Amino acid sequence: MAAKPKLYYFDGRGRMESVRWLLAAAGVEYEEVLFKTAEEFQNLIKGGKLMYEQVPMVEIDGMKMVQTRAILRYIAAKYNLYGKDLKEQLLIDMYVEGMRDLYDMIMLLPLALPEDQEKNLGIIAERATQRFFPVYEKALKDPGKNYLVGNQLSWADVHLLELILMVEECKSGVLSAFPKLQEFKARVSKIPRIQKFLQPGSQRKPPMDDAGLEAIKKIFNLQKGLLFKHSSMVLAYF
Repeated sequence: MAAKPKLYYFDGRGRMESVRWLLAAAGVEYEEVLFKTAEEFQNLIKGGKLMYEQVPMVEIDGMKMVQTRAILRYIAAKYNLYGKDLKEQLLIDMYVEGMRDLYDMIMLLPLALPEDQEKNLGIIAERATQRFFPVYEKALKDPGKNYLVGNQLSWADVHLLELILMVEECKSGVLSAFPKLQEFKARVSKIPRIQKFLQPGSQRKPPMDDAGLEAIKKIFNLQKGLLFKHSSMVLAYF
């Protein structure tokens, strides 16, 4: 029996959460190595396991994989969640890359200064409802179309559900003007493997709280107020 994939990260969402979602959607059990101190992270670097001295890192099929998009593409292709041909893969990539722009804004939100939180939440809600959700609403409008690409579950659908739930955590009611996305959310949430992942006690991580924020600040030497100011530096580690 092949070894379970092993995920190396901190005990929180960050960039690894999309990997957890995709493995869950594929029905793949995995193990996690969750470091709690800067020393544990540095030891991983010193051991030569991190190509760019960054996480996430996933051990799977005898490889130590880094760079989130590379990891996700490999998992999607391995478990038939990446379309049937190059054209479908291109569409999936286009949808996912757009989602990542909004995803990164939400992921970095805990690092914003308290006085900027309301403004940043407003920006996220505006971008979601004016720029991104209309694209996916339009893609789902064809009669009988249940998924974004090829009318079968793909990486793009899994990532879209994850993103919808994250935006709803920032602002409730954001799907009120998007009936197709409401149907999509309800339908995909009921897929047994995904429904299981959404239940309490799964390996899905909760939104970051103050304790979690303090932990990652120590692990990665992050500071408040970096959101939208030095995001490229933050994204290199977080």
